[in-house]
Amino acid sequence: MNLNLEHKKAFISGSTQGIGYAIAQQLLAEGAEVTINGRDIYKTGTAVDALKKQFPESVVKGIAADFSNIDEVNNLLSQIDDIDILINNVGIFELKDFEAINDDDWYKIFDINVMSSVRLSRHIMAGLLKKKWGRILFISSESGVNVPGNMIHYGMTKAAMMALSNGLSKLTRGTQVTVNTILGGPTYSTGVAATIKALATAQGIDVEQMKQGIITHTNPDSLLQRFINPEEIAHLVTYLASPLSSATNGACLRADGGVLRTV
Repeated sequence: MNLNLEHKKAFISGSTQGIGYAIAQQLLAEGAEVTINGRDIYKTGTAVDALKKQFPESVVKGIAADFSNIDEVNNLLSQIDDIDILINNVGIFELKDFEAINDDDWYKIFDINVMSSVRLSRHIMAGLLKKKWGRILFISSESGVNVPGNMIHYGMTKAAMMALSNGLSKLTRGTQVTVNTILGGPTYSTGVAATIKALATAQGIDVEQMKQGIITHTNPDSLLQRFINPEEIAHLVTYLASPLSSATNGACLRADGGVLRTV
């Protein structure tokens, strides 16, 4: 299917690995021009080189910026004025008991997971509305609906992203700008893989056994019965980024593997 994304310009925050990188690959495959982002300049450059090698005819750029550093964020914003598609993907997570989450932990995760989206969306929104076409997508999580007891601060940020997305969509009336959220399920991203491998090593068991045990224990109602691959999230993102998705606006769409039990 041709998604009509040729020459559309996309920016993806937090995209040197995992879901963000998979989104970059699929947008490039559809002919979009993509700018990726990571905290580390070397890692960002390496990811750009890999994408250029995979898609030699495509336009790929990279901007290194740590979303906890406002000076680096402002520098990034100055370089992305002409964007058609914004993917708010950057985010951090950690397993932590509620009583152990101090104020600094709350502020840090909110600043990176939520304020990154606020700053990026605020920067490009007027331009999208002026030309009456654009896409803003938030990569949220089912944890924003079914908030984990050991990641309450993370779940809070994912719920806040849904609220921000829904509010922004109200500003797009009468245009072809859309703002939507994707609720991802348990995804085997690079960060999750590292955590699971560490747990498996500590317990002296096989990684695949650990993966299955986690899904069975933490998501017994999963219909997929396995971790989601980043590419499976990226499929939905790429469609929503395209002109074909024009009737979908102000929505939360699930790519959660069936872990949420609500209708």
